[in-house]
Amino acid sequence: MIRENAPYALVELLFQVENTKAKEALAALDIYPEDGQILMSRKIMDGRSINKINGETSTVSQMKAAAACLLDIHGQHEHQSLLYEEKQLEILDAYGREKIFPEKEKVKAAYQEYKKCQAELKSLDMDEEQKNREMAFLEFEINEIEKASLVPGEDEELEKQYRKLSNGRRIIDSLQSAHALTGYDGQGAGEAVGEALRELSRVTEYDEQLESLSQTLSEVDGLLNDFNRELSSYMDDITFDESVFYETERRLDLLNGLKAKYGQRIEEIQEYQKKQQEKLNKLQKYEEIFEDAREELKKAEKQLETACSRLSEIRKEYSHQLKEKVIQGLKDLNFLDVQFAIMFSRRSSFTENGYDEIQYEISTNPGESLKPLGKIVSGGELSRIMLALKAILADRDQIETLIFDEIDTGISGRTAQKVSEKMAVIGHHHQVLCITHLPQIAAMADSHFEIEKQVEGTKTTTQIHPLDEEASIRELARLLGGAQITGAVLENAREMKKLARECKA
Repeated sequence: MIRENAPYALVELLFQVENTKAKEALAALDIYPEDGQILMSRKIMDGRSINKINGETSTVSQMKAAAACLLDIHGQHEHQSLLYEEKQLEILDAYGREKIFPEKEKVKAAYQEYKKCQAELKSLDMDEEQKNREMAFLEFEINEIEKASLVPGEDEELEKQYRKLSNGRRIIDSLQSAHALTGYDGQGAGEAVGEALRELSRVTEYDEQLESLSQTLSEVDGLLNDFNRELSSYMDDITFDESVFYETERRLDLLNGLKAKYGQRIEEIQEYQKKQQEKLNKLQKYEEIFEDAREELKKAEKQLETACSRLSEIRKEYSHQLKEKVIQGLKDLNFLDVQFAIMFSRRSSFTENGYDEIQYEISTNPGESLKPLGKIVSGGELSRIMLALKAILADRDQIETLIFDEIDTGISGRTAQKVSEKMAVIGHHHQVLCITHLPQIAAMADSHFEIEKQVEGTKTTTQIHPLDEEASIRELARLLGGAQITGAVLENAREMKKLARECKA
């Protein structure tokens, strides 16, 4: 968001990339660290934005893909997505990505081939009346083009001939005038040049310089004489036969009519005829081609079924592993007696993601049967389940930075303590950034940063600054005691910080 009256907003993130898998994931996106670092920047202006990765302009989608290789953000309401089966399947696939993702690509390719065969069969599916009607139409178009006996380039030649014939009278009149004006009869240019040449020849003997002028004029006379003779010959040969004119006009009308229906050039019309002929051939062999298409669809469906079945088997293998890890993770987060299961069912139709439908089911109390997440868990419980899954996937994907934005919704007391301990464990192997208002979680952090808003006149600014040990304790005391910070509250905060250090030791 751009501050009012500000020309732009600028956000930059600098990553130190050391993880091999992260480098490989970035390389797949054609992004390579410079001196081991990735710098992402986004300049937001009114109506547009400029995105750059290591100084090179990129799209928003490219930036999102690159960021996904480097950090994982758990937002305040993200846990709600766990209620959707698509998200549940996405998490399972991410957990088993090494084997599942290659199989998903095979399923996707098989599904595309299946849909292609399905569309091909559908296009061929018609009753006898429709088939006969289509054949009759194709035969009409093909015969119309064949009857024209088209020759590539003839339309251009005919256009030239038509222009000549349609302007025949104008051509003859102009040629006659040109012949008279350049001729040697009467007042023509040829007669005048001849007279000039005769006058000049009478005086050339008196001045040598006049000899060259006389020769030039003689050449002009010769050229003009040749031109006049050739023009006369052309006029004798030229004919404007009315029947030829009308035949040319009729042929052009035919070609232009075909162009209006089948293509702008004769080559395009011939190509259209070829395609229509292929369609007609197919219809003439309709039963055979339809049966072939049906067999191809069956073959594609069988291949898709095999690919989906293989994918489903691998998913089920990983679902058992994920289930055990989730149960252990939930116990670490103060679910004392918890059962968790991933239930599989088959969709009624294929998708490019396979035919699996899955549902996470859970029981949080002894004696209760397993039920879907949405029917049994609270918001706080759902947040802890998502945290457990994030921790599992972070270890699996080796994402180095995890951001938790106020995941403490709906939890307190001992549960909050357990959540903080879980995040501390994650923090041993990952960089964890957490925004929280719970002192139990805040106390477990290695470093504290205070986010503070300040109002100066009509302008509000947000500042982030690090806290030293004493400042951290005072901030913990504020979270514990509210507006009134007593000595007892400060001592309690100090004790909480000490216990957190012992827990992490």
